Amino acid sequence: MRIDRMLGITMMMLNRDRVAARELAERFGVSVRTIYRDLEAVNQAGIPVVSHSGNRGGYGIMDTFRIDRQFLTFEDILAMVSVLRGVNSTLENQELDLAVEKIASLLPRHQADWMAHYSRQVVIDILPLGYTKRQKDRLKTVHQAVVEGRLLRFTYSNNKGEKTVRCAEPMTLIFKGYAWYLFAFCRLREDYRLFRLSRMDHPEMLDASFEKKDKAWEDAFDPDPSGVTMAHLKLRFSPAVRVRVEDYFEPDQIRTAPDGSLYVEVCFPEDQWIYSFLLGYGEHVEVLEPPHIREFLRRKAEKIQALYKPDNTVSRG
Repeated sequence: MRIDRMLGITMMMLNRDRVAARELAERFGVSVRTIYRDLEAVNQAGIPVVSHSGNRGGYGIMDTFRIDRQFLTFEDILAMVSVLRGVNSTLENQELDLAVEKIASLLPRHQADWMAHYSRQVVIDILPLGYTKRQKDRLKTVHQAVVEGRLLRFTYSNNKGEKTVRCAEPMTLIFKGYAWYLFAFCRLREDYRLFRLSRMDHPEMLDASFEKKDKAWEDAFDPDPSGVTMAHLKLRFSPAVRVRVEDYFEPDQIRTAPDGSLYVEVCFPEDQWIYSFLLGYGEHVEVLEPPHIREFLRRKAEKIQALYKPDNTVSRG
């Protein structure tokens, strides 16, 4: 829509000393001639557009013109811009780019220079190390389905590794606990579900739309005791993994013994993830309670030991 484009042009000019017409045309996917007409309309609306000639020429807004920042402080604007840029490094969403331009334009020009310096000092990147292009494309597809209110079809693997094709009404995209989740109404199960994106394959946004229901995503992180088994774990970690333990658990969950061992008490949903999580610490963690998880890990350890016996033949595939 033209009004959206004109607003975007205005915000870009507010945030920069000058912008070339060709750059604006490429940014908004229109011709340079169309940009000239938009600039004229912005000027007629009472926002003073000025042109600059020469090698660094372009269009800008008169230095004395600024949108009122009202009650936002310099620190408020820095924080919002940093967070939005961090989120958009993942989603690469044009609307978020425009939001950053809008907020940054509220700074006076002398403070805008400091913001550019600050952005090099503090970087927020919510993607895990090693995040692949395939994972990023999956995230963008899911996000687009949420924003546009369109059905999403994908293959999903449950805790047991069983795969089913799902058609879901995507409600909310959530980043929580180092992972991305989708809160959606699953048409296969006829109920709300929380889908972990790392277990999704081949997400496809369909043409069909749906009417969003009034359902809070927070409910999905408050497991129904009738459907989810919670395990109260008592764990002992060796001092060798202190840093990993302190990275993951809260200080009030950790007690340090005189010998340096770390004791942790925590509740987790009991599923395949918790077993994999504990096995990832190898010989540096001991499950003290509950007994059935301790026994499960003992049997797993025996199978791993048998797999690596010296007389076992290595399978080359």
